[in-house]
This record gives sequence, structure tokens and C-alpha cells, in this order.
Amino acid sequence: MLEPLPDRYRAVVFDMDGLLLDTENLWHEAETELFRQHGQTFTFDDKLAVMGTSFEHTAGYFADRLGRPAGEGQALVDRVYEIMDGMLRLQVQGRPGAIELVERLRGRVPMALASNSSRQLVSTALATAGLTDAFDAIITADDVVAAKPAPDVYLLACERLGVAPEDSLALEDSPSGIAAAKAAGLACIAVPQFAETDVSAADRVIDSLEELLAET
Repeated sequence: MLEPLPDRYRAVVFDMDGLLLDTENLWHEAETELFRQHGQTFTFDDKLAVMGTSFEHTAGYFADRLGRPAGEGQALVDRVYEIMDGMLRLQVQGRPGAIELVERLRGRVPMALASNSSRQLVSTALATAGLTDAFDAIITADDVVAAKPAPDVYLLACERLGVAPEDSLALEDSPSGIAAAKAAGLACIAVPQFAETDVSAADRVIDSLEELLAET
């Protein structure tokens, strides 16, 4: 069992999509629209195949799934990002307990955000949610050579916070994110949004970030 927050950890690093913010439904809508434009149906299996993965992985998957040349994968993901940015500007909600946990920890422990999304999407989402100034460091896929499941975003987050990875805690919701956090040396608590998500590699699994509020 991991020790309560924030006593054990000198830093906390949040994932964004599906962990901090309830954006997975928006991603689903954007991806569904992309597939519709190409005469295909975006399924739940498709969602699980790309959730929390890198731009490159998603680009390759979309191109293959939609029967397009591999070289068109980047344009397909760019189109999803364009749709997603428009939706994020309208409204985005925090996941249960997420905003409250950020506010509870603010000023008590350094916090970072480590996301596989682009800098533009992260900035838009945080602005809409009113969290622009909530984190001491914000790391996106644009800031590293390799996105999750590579450890780069977490290593850079800890570096910018000035805290060793082994003294830091990651909060994640996807297998890719958990793999990245563990590879970087952080402890990891998983909060899966979908029962089908394999989060067995996490140090602890909880149903909601609301559970952590009682420990802070």
C-alpha cells in the first residue's frame, strides 16, 4: 500500500486526458467524426487501441484502419486535433475529485502535468477548465522526443520540479501512461475510466480521485 498524500511524495504528476479532465468522451466524438468522414465507424476497440498512446502510434493506426497510405496518418491525427480543439474551447469538466485534489495539494507539494497531447490542446483544455496556473510544470508531447509509453514526459516533469522520480507520484488512467511513469521510476496510482483498461502494472488502483481526498 502506498503511503498517504502528500506525506510520502515530494511531487505529484498528473496525466490530463481521462485522469484530470473528462476529455475521453470528447476524444471519442472527434475520432468518431474523423471515421465518419471516411465512411467508417469508430468502435470502442478502436478507442482502446489509441487511448493514451503517442501521436505516431495513433497516426499509423488511423491510416491502417481507414485504408489510407501510411504517409497520410499525420494528417488524419491533425484533423482529429482540429476537431478536438474546437470542442475543448466550449467546455470541459474535471474527473470526479480531480479539481478538488489539485486545489487541496496546491501550495503543499509541487505539481506537474505530463500529457501525450499537444501543447495547444493542453493549453486550451486547461484554460477552459480554469487550471492554467494550477501546475508548477506542464509537459506535453511537443516537449519530448518520445511520448508515453516512453518515460520522457515524466523524467522532464521531475527535472523541472527539481524532485527525483523515486520521490514522486504519478496519477494515470491508461496502460501507456502507467508504463511511462514506472519506466521513469515514479510510483503510480491508476484511476481507470473504463473497466476494460489494463492497469495491473500500477502500484495501486482506485475507482476515483475522490479516494485520495481523504488522504490529504
